[in-house]
Amino acid sequence: MTTTSPEIGRNIVAAGLATNVHDQGTGQPVMLIHGSGPGVTAWANWRLVLPDLAVSRRVIAPDMLGFGYTERPVGVSYSLDAWVNHAVGVLDALDIEQTDLVGNSFGGAIALALAIRHPQRVRRLVLMGSVGVPFAITPGLDAVWGYQPSLAAMRGLLDIFAHDRSLVTDELAELRYQASIRPGFQEAFAAMFPAPRQRWVDALASSEADIRAIAHDTLIVHGRDDQVIPLANSLTLHHWISRSQLHVFGQCGHWAQIEHNRRFNQLVSNFLAE
Repeated sequence: MTTTSPEIGRNIVAAGLATNVHDQGTGQPVMLIHGSGPGVTAWANWRLVLPDLAVSRRVIAPDMLGFGYTERPVGVSYSLDAWVNHAVGVLDALDIEQTDLVGNSFGGAIALALAIRHPQRVRRLVLMGSVGVPFAITPGLDAVWGYQPSLAAMRGLLDIFAHDRSLVTDELAELRYQASIRPGFQEAFAAMFPAPRQRWVDALASSEADIRAIAHDTLIVHGRDDQVIPLANSLTLHHWISRSQLHVFGQCGHWAQIEHNRRFNQLVSNFLAE
């Protein structure tokens, strides 16, 4: 008996790359761009969000270049330019002229840059625990990007990600560890953010002038107790983006979409419905 992983959606060619993408629901499109944890896929990041949003919208959640089940070309150069081009390629391949955009952490930097470079392709913007502005790399982010596969290392990362330690079970650690050692996953991940890692924080940042010029209505979400991306990032984004609102979840780490799932989904749904 063959079992299909829920992490595998449909295969499309986007920006020349065979791309794994989840495409569910109908209506106004919204694209979800995942973070950069080891072994991450769009499904792992958004599994508790996608079904709720898909009740009333068309939800697009791709595995970004270098992650999940999307093609990893030999010799590819991982960069903000490449990730933005890939995201636009997904929209083009699906004939989506304009979308709402939700970016998580690393995905927030991509969403931010996409809105800056292709403003007509974005209707509304949601940034959650976002990279994309200058900041000193945290020990938490340095540990995430410097991950070397082991069950103990994965358990340590999950402790950093989640404020609610009840979410960090042995079963989850085993699942995420196994995901991180699938063929090709760690090799690509290690090539993205080698030490010294402050340079990758800087490379994912957009300029203050460009961010201040964003005219989109923007929802900014952060966990107050986030050890990976500092809350100050979202405060900066809120100050710089004139048409923005900021929501901070207390008792919440880097996993707002998981730790406060029901409230997060309602918050995003209400914002996008306006």
